[in-house]
Amino acid sequence: MSEILIKNGFVFDPVQGIKGDKKDIAVKDGVIVESVSSAAKVIDASGMTVMAGGVDIHSHVAGAKVNVGRNFRPEDKLQAAYEPARGVRHMAGGNSVPTVFKTAYKYADMGYTTVMEAAMPPLYARHTHEEMRDTPIIDQAALPLFGNNWFVLEYLKNGELENAKNYIAWLLNSTKGYGIKCVNPGGTEAWGWGLNCMTVNDPVPFFEVTPKEIVNGLLDVNEALHLPHSLHLHGNNLGNPGNYTTTMDTLKIAEGKKADNAFGRDTVLHHTHIQFHSYGGTTWADFESKGAEVMDYINKNDNLTCDIGFVTLDETTTMTGDGPFEYHLTALNHLKWANTDVEVECGSGIVPYVYSKDVYVCGVQWSIGLEMALLAKDHMRCYLTTDHPNAGPFTRYPRVMKWLMSQKARDEVFATMKNEDKVRDRSTLSNIDRELTLYEIAQMTRAGPAKTLGLGGKLGGLKVGMQADIAVYPYNPETESDPEQIEWAFSNAKYLIKSGEIIVNDSEIVSNGNKQTYWVNVATNPSKQVEHDLNEYFRKYYSVSRRNYEVDEHAFMKNPNVISIDATQ
Repeated sequence: MSEILIKNGFVFDPVQGIKGDKKDIAVKDGVIVESVSSAAKVIDASGMTVMAGGVDIHSHVAGAKVNVGRNFRPEDKLQAAYEPARGVRHMAGGNSVPTVFKTAYKYADMGYTTVMEAAMPPLYARHTHEEMRDTPIIDQAALPLFGNNWFVLEYLKNGELENAKNYIAWLLNSTKGYGIKCVNPGGTEAWGWGLNCMTVNDPVPFFEVTPKEIVNGLLDVNEALHLPHSLHLHGNNLGNPGNYTTTMDTLKIAEGKKADNAFGRDTVLHHTHIQFHSYGGTTWADFESKGAEVMDYINKNDNLTCDIGFVTLDETTTMTGDGPFEYHLTALNHLKWANTDVEVECGSGIVPYVYSKDVYVCGVQWSIGLEMALLAKDHMRCYLTTDHPNAGPFTRYPRVMKWLMSQKARDEVFATMKNEDKVRDRSTLSNIDRELTLYEIAQMTRAGPAKTLGLGGKLGGLKVGMQADIAVYPYNPETESDPEQIEWAFSNAKYLIKSGEIIVNDSEIVSNGNKQTYWVNVATNPSKQVEHDLNEYFRKYYSVSRRNYEVDEHAFMKNPNVISIDATQ
């Protein structure tokens, strides 16, 4: 493999504590090295910002739900022009639910190299892997859903933690998943009965297990299996006024729990799209932010991480494994709705949505996300996401960076709001003059997510020996002062190197790369009970056989990168 030398850039690397020093980065054989020969290709990064490739810890970019969203919203393509094929690029289109090709190209344009698909229905794992296989450039992994799975509910109800552990290991291996995702624990199963779990103590119909017991059990199983990623949790009572109390009760379940893994992860619970879970008030009339209270708790408990789910004030497509929330949403906006129940495992819903600056609730939601990120004391534990596409398309990440780095840019948005005074009054954002630095942005988008995923020794930094995923942006931190330049520059990487290969050269994608798909293979002690239960459930309840359920990595995955774990002890 050819050698590359990136010279004279302003380097931001939290892994090494580098905060904008002018440094050279050398690459050989796909990794970062101390030095290269005189034959190396030289990239002059003078006056530009250099970071590791971006790592997105939570996005919805592949799988059955995403594909339904594409079919469900043909009008989505009208929000962005279809891009014709050119060079190595395929034709690509879509906006909030882009095609797999546009997904890859836009992430590459933003300097991202790794993306986590955050909600994989196990029954549709083959579909998910087929879409990820067809997505070029970016490395990916997928999180199977466990929080409403009948096996999990039954085992945790009965206190059979060892059986839950063995079953979850089997499912990760069978679906080629990366970790444990839990959405609206127990609530989506309750939705099959026309109900929901609004607090952590609401029992799930028939199973009579509570969300608190589900989350507590999954936290324990996650560490018993020594998984690279912490429990990835979408809590109960999403998107409703006053839900911050449920969120606080959920976060407290992790108190006293410690990480047990060999991957450098020192946290046990990742609460995703925390903005949607930090609402005060009793109705939409008195809706207000409780982001400060929630973030204060996260700041004080170092075994927790979160991503924000920033509202970007766009038209978008909401899609989530939280089926009852989507039904609630369509009752609010009266737009079309799709709902799916995935046999014994999970469910989902899809509703288009417009986050309008003229609607004060949307303005407050926008404020809450920014408020929480600016109040975070450790951006190695607080990450930039939009819960794509739920709070807005991932292509808006650079716009969010602009808002976080510029109070002027935030004030300009406030000034365009019909209910500016009301929005300002319902959150503390107006009182925060903090502006994040490029170093903190690198923590939120690179080093932090990589560490929480258990990939911090390989991704998210520019240390010698790490995978050579490097983004170079046309942004001079010493001279630039226009906030609009932040958004433009981080939307248009000048160069992107992934695994030592140049993907973006002078702002043009020149290679589809050699993408990888990560999955976790966990070895556990055999369980006759779990084996019996699997055979019984597949015979009684599933529409497919076990043989047609499991994912063969060589048939469904491109360049599988397996992480093997021994959890037999």
